Amino acid sequence: MDMKLEVVVLPVSDVERALGFYKALGWRLDGDFDVNRSLRVVQMTPPGSECSIIFGEGVASAPAGSLECLQLTVRDIEAARRELVDRGVEVGEIFHDAGGVFTRADGEGRVPGAHPEHSDYGSFATFTDPDGNGWRFQEVRQRAPGR
Repeated sequence: MDMKLEVVVLPVSDVERALGFYKALGWRLDGDFDVNRSLRVVQMTPPGSECSIIFGEGVASAPAGSLECLQLTVRDIEAARRELVDRGVEVGEIFHDAGGVFTRADGEGRVPGAHPEHSDYGSFATFTDPDGNGWRFQEVRQRAPGR
């Protein structure tokens, strides 16, 4: 049975501010459903993604800004970082993991700059939304078999 990740619910404190931020990233607005005073659902999708985010009023019980390490895959990490910086987003410097695997949450083992060979799954950059929800780019030029 195929299962695909469809939606990630993002806890935010200010719906309009979050909407403006993700629009500035160039994400598609799929829907904005203002059901009543206690329920508003906003759905947005990153360019090229099949998975969306939902935020709004009454949709998340987690504290605003509590999600971390939400990952976006990009083909060219330098270009992706540059584009977001040009859109006014504060993006951390590009880094890779000294061990050549996934980067640790505490930042230990991070080496400045892209992976020397631009190895797939090897280079990262991070940014946060206005509430502090953490996002990470990972450079993947060619997916590994089965992924």
